[in-house]
Amino acid sequence: MSQEPDHTSLLTDSPVNVADSAALLLEALTADKDHLFTVIQTHRAEVLQAALRNPNLDSKHLGAFFKRRGVGPLLAAIYAHKRLMESHSVKVALVAHPDTPPHIAQTVLPLLYIFDLLKLCHIPGVPADIHLAAERKIVQQLPTQPLGNKLTMARRGTAAIVEALLREGAQNIIEICLDNPHLKEGALHQFLTSSHATAENVSLVARNSRWKNRPNIRLAILKNPRTPLIWFTLFLPGLPAATRLDLLASPRLTFAQKELVRKSGSRSPA
Repeated sequence: MSQEPDHTSLLTDSPVNVADSAALLLEALTADKDHLFTVIQTHRAEVLQAALRNPNLDSKHLGAFFKRRGVGPLLAAIYAHKRLMESHSVKVALVAHPDTPPHIAQTVLPLLYIFDLLKLCHIPGVPADIHLAAERKIVQQLPTQPLGNKLTMARRGTAAIVEALLREGAQNIIEICLDNPHLKEGALHQFLTSSHATAENVSLVARNSRWKNRPNIRLAILKNPRTPLIWFTLFLPGLPAATRLDLLASPRLTFAQKELVRKSGSRSPA
């Protein structure tokens, strides 16, 4: 039983007679825009190489081409093609393709916009080193980004990006970061022990329905000398005696905070 050819498979070098080969190459070089979509589905590397030199080839054709696997050598040819590389979408697709040689992907990546980099972080199959490089580039650019971009990054950023935004300490950004599904408890705990955890920022965490009931987060809130007293009043009841003793021994807490810890202990049942 015959099967349809798999256009996503690796390129082949199956033999073709000279006349047919010449005809295929001429077709690839001269095809109009519509027919080029058919030409680029071929499995023959030399035909695809010829199609890359067709003046009618544009980013839409390459969009179909980039969906294929096993075309690494031709991706290098695209990178070497000055006209094709003028397209921003081609740059993004080239970096995102799993078959792009690493040195090419790393060279093109700095040419992308910050939201292109964020897109790379969420595309399945992007090589781990490219994912990491995109994250690092975003983190480097965050301090100079306008507020709107930072708010978007707070909503959609990866764990590393959200952690970097927390370190900036901006209250309106932190509030959004707390609801980002990629935010990890360890990163938030570290934030609560840092100088960026102001009274206002601590209160944001203490009010957040996702985080306020987590024991380690509550304890980090209670160990912060800038935590408003209201959170001691709300979080201390039911706290184990050993934990209260640990809080009383902390050199970081203020006198008023420790007084509330002492009073909570005296009200606890024997």
